[in-house]
Amino acid sequence: MCEGDPVNQSWEDRVAAAWATFDDYPEERAHEFRALIDALASEVPDDSPLGAFERACAWDSTGHSDKAVPLYREALERGLSDLSRYKGRRAKIQLSSSLRNIGQAEEGVRLLTPELVAPSDELDDAVRACLALCLSSLGRDREGLALVLGALAPHLPRYQRSMANYARALVEPEA
Repeated sequence: MCEGDPVNQSWEDRVAAAWATFDDYPEERAHEFRALIDALASEVPDDSPLGAFERACAWDSTGHSDKAVPLYREALERGLSDLSRYKGRRAKIQLSSSLRNIGQAEEGVRLLTPELVAPSDELDDAVRACLALCLSSLGRDREGLALVLGALAPHLPRYQRSMANYARALVEPEA
């Protein structure tokens, strides 16, 4: 990004600083936080996926999954994943969670399942956790538990192999 572009490191830093204050806004002041994010989002071009993404996050984080869903979709449709693979992946995770919250968990599963084989990054466990919640909402608890155990196993000080095997056994057919 160029020095004169609306979206540069300064903008990203200001967005991060705004999010760092999120806990300073109790529920009754959630509208003030959304206005702060909206003001920052209004600094980017109208067709930028970043504005829609940040607005979606603000609505989502203040308990309005229904308002976040169309904004996450808009951000992804406008190429958020091309602009930032990391933010694109976050948007998919958060969109899936919001879809589950509004009773559309099946769509969340469809959106996150391909992320299981996407290039690995620090969001891998979040993908599995959110996918597990979507699966549970659909009555597929064993699959969800298998995902969570599989994600947890590498972080254990012992029993990694056992937990990974138990996770696989939850979903693999018995011989």
